[in-house]
Amino acid sequence: MEKWHYLLTFQYLGFRYHGWQKQPQVKTVQFMLDRTIEFILGHSNFKTLGSSRTDSMVSAMKTACTITVKEDIDPEWLFSKLNENLPADIKALKLERVGKDFQVINHAKLKTYYYLFSNEKKAYPFAAPFMCNIVEDLDIELMKEGAKIFEGHHHFKAYCYKPTPGKVFNREIMHSRIEENELLQANFFPDKTFLYTVKGEGFMRHQIRLMMGALFRLGRGEKTLEDIQNSLKEQAECIGFVAPASGLILGDLKFK
Repeated sequence: MEKWHYLLTFQYLGFRYHGWQKQPQVKTVQFMLDRTIEFILGHSNFKTLGSSRTDSMVSAMKTACTITVKEDIDPEWLFSKLNENLPADIKALKLERVGKDFQVINHAKLKTYYYLFSNEKKAYPFAAPFMCNIVEDLDIELMKEGAKIFEGHHHFKAYCYKPTPGKVFNREIMHSRIEENELLQANFFPDKTFLYTVKGEGFMRHQIRLMMGALFRLGRGEKTLEDIQNSLKEQAECIGFVAPASGLILGDLKFK
């Protein structure tokens, strides 16, 4: 039976979701998307497949999934119906037909992640869905130096949570920098916030949150720049912690 394949590019605020992938008894982004498509089409004879998984409370400014159906659907019509019916924290950005050979996971090439954080003595409650707040004093300039150490080809075993057998730890980080946040602004944000930007072709489970956790420990004076460098050796142990998920945003996704 002939099938039609569509690539949906979309964004979402992940604070109330348990990640992308469907799971029993919890609300996920895929569950909400599938429920919306089922309402629009009037049946459940379709399949969605995401380009990657995200953790609970992680957001995405741009991510993608494929929708496979057994009927030819006008992309403009479906795109319009999605934005009419999706919840307010999920928005379709683009919908297009793709060939049957398109693989949304394997064709994903370059990913950009952002991690938003502040350094205030008291957290700002309305900012909680968007950023992490660290109450201890942070040496931001030292953290900027530490972030640059991750750039290039390194062994990232110390930055993978519960690795599976055969996991490839040698990976390349193309960009790893901390700067003052000018990407997202709101009047309920603290006066000064910071943005950690990381770019690469693929990341392991909790990798960026573990890297951010190591940089937080560096900023608090618990670790040194040498510790960061040594953590990228083959026999290194984890020196960070898994930073809170609500600061992490999948910022961009490019395909081959």
